[in-house]
Amino acid sequence: MRRFVLTGAPGAGKTAIIRQLAAEGFATVPEAATDIIAREQANGIDAPWERDGFIAQIATLQEQRLAGATGAIQFYDRSPICTYALARHLDVPVPPVLTRLLDRIAAQKLFARRVFLIESLDFIENTAARRIGLDEARRFGALHAALYAELGYECVSVAPASVADRTAFVRGHAVT
Repeated sequence: MRRFVLTGAPGAGKTAIIRQLAAEGFATVPEAATDIIAREQANGIDAPWERDGFIAQIATLQEQRLAGATGAIQFYDRSPICTYALARHLDVPVPPVLTRLLDRIAAQKLFARRVFLIESLDFIENTAARRIGLDEARRFGALHAALYAELGYECVSVAPASVADRTAFVRGHAVT
């Protein structure tokens, strides 16, 4: 089983590429943070990222999705390493569930060492879940790249282009 991660700045187009890969029949795993935010906002919590336990909720969902994912080749819209970057970005403690998951990822080499760094499109559309300016998004994307490199991953840049071209690039570098 080969698991590939798509990471990068918020609004860079990761989810669009993941959706296209899914449409092509690949196993994909959606971004956990966005799903946690949507669930919490549906329950009346406007900014769940400001609450204690937010990072642990994301890591727990990521752990569940990792355990349930099937397919010889899998593509992940972010990984627990991205959740670690989020904890650093928010300047909150890393919860034990995330620490255990990161240790497991390292020990068992669960993800391919090649990570796809989806480059910014140089604009950002804010949503209920994404309330970040372009400059902050760029810094957050750079933090992801730095942490993956620090942990020994090779970040392969995916330049701005059409969704079809970016998807073809990712597929070509993963399925070889």
